[in-house]
Amino acid sequence: MMNDVVAIVIAYLFGSLSTAIIICKILGLPDPRSQGSGNPGATNVLRYGGKKVAIITLLGDVLKCAIPVLVAKWYGLNEGGLALVAFAAFFGHLYPVFFRFKGGKGVAAALGCWLALAWPVGFLLAVTWLCVAVITRYSSLAALITSLIAPLYALYFTNETYALMTGCMSCLLIYRHRKNIQNLYKGKESKIGKK
Repeated sequence: MMNDVVAIVIAYLFGSLSTAIIICKILGLPDPRSQGSGNPGATNVLRYGGKKVAIITLLGDVLKCAIPVLVAKWYGLNEGGLALVAFAAFFGHLYPVFFRFKGGKGVAAALGCWLALAWPVGFLLAVTWLCVAVITRYSSLAALITSLIAPLYALYFTNETYALMTGCMSCLLIYRHRKNIQNLYKGKESKIGKK
């Protein structure tokens, strides 16, 4: 039990490391929370920092959530413990203790968790997001559709514990995209690549 608690706390702290904020500070770029959508994530960074910075941000957000899950798997945590570790890393990205609990929306973070938990699910989530994004050019719409499908992927390829955890993630992802939902409805949402 103590091992599970320690793993969960470490996972949350890993998730709390905001790649976008850290990378932009290192490169002398503006804080992503003060630019564009105000979201410290790859899509917003892409708008003013360029593709390279966006890719670094994306990879950083994926890895910071994948690493604690992989370590917990290696250590031998059971399914319930792994689900909580994954959720803690994801939650840390959304509400980072190091940045006044103002984090990203969680798309890349969720992907990192799933690539570590069960790579087929992570792969399908990435493909789903990419297909919707390419067709619509809306990152937020791709995230929303992928979030709705994610629990079904998890249930089919893994188990009910992971599917329940994924459902909780999806609810938070949709909640974090509430402003994007309003913008999509009003036709004001920015497309990928648009400054």
